[in-house]
Amino acid sequence: MIDLPEIPSFKLTGKKALVVGASSGIGLASACALASEGASVTLASRRSKDLEKISNEMSLKGWVSNCLEMDISDIESTKTLVRDNGPFDILVNSAGLARHSKMVDTTLEDFDDVMNVNLRGAYFLTQSVAMGLLKASKPGSLINISSQMAHVGGLERAVYCASKFAVEGFTKAMAIELGPKKIRVNTICPTFIKTALTENTLNDPIKKDWVLDKIKLNRFGEVEDIMGAVLYLASDASTLVTGSSMMIDGGWTAD
Repeated sequence: MIDLPEIPSFKLTGKKALVVGASSGIGLASACALASEGASVTLASRRSKDLEKISNEMSLKGWVSNCLEMDISDIESTKTLVRDNGPFDILVNSAGLARHSKMVDTTLEDFDDVMNVNLRGAYFLTQSVAMGLLKASKPGSLINISSQMAHVGGLERAVYCASKFAVEGFTKAMAIELGPKKIRVNTICPTFIKTALTENTLNDPIKKDWVLDKIKLNRFGEVEDIMGAVLYLASDASTLVTGSSMMIDGGWTAD
């Protein structure tokens, strides 16, 4: 008789998840992925009215969700909201800001705005959720939506790349510190996904050709391409994965 291994569960029943940037795009897709597998999802965004509509649609599917107005660039408010509504077993942070320009045209305002959301906000949001888990002596999975641009350079993306490279750095450092407490910290690094954030780039014929030339699978990403990765990293299927970057880039970074 052979004792065959069983696949770890992807189910999230009984888990409490916080998805930031849940009002559209990758954040919305992430929230749906988690809710569909049984997680109770807190939808967070600056656009609270959009969240209410999404939550209502989720309830029609039998999914459990609630809404939270949150701006992660407001650090103190974010800390308070996470503390008062947590602890969260799962974090997916999809909040992000892009101000693309040539390096010589970067303004101090653009630099600060991008860093305040993509780095400063992401750092202290992740810290806040981790602190809630530590206080409750619970394991957890903390996921930041990073970018392939956290691993390569890109046209007119010096500031954006800088912010995402930094997210990869704090992810590895946090993973080392939190690992003994079974709190995992990882990133997901998508290529160009069809969302409002990439619309201008993908509508520019020259930039569109540049993107497709880099993506070995020769297509843009869809938000559905991210959902499996979110579910994997959030679930017990990935209990040995921490400090890692999951590349969903169609092969962009393969060379």
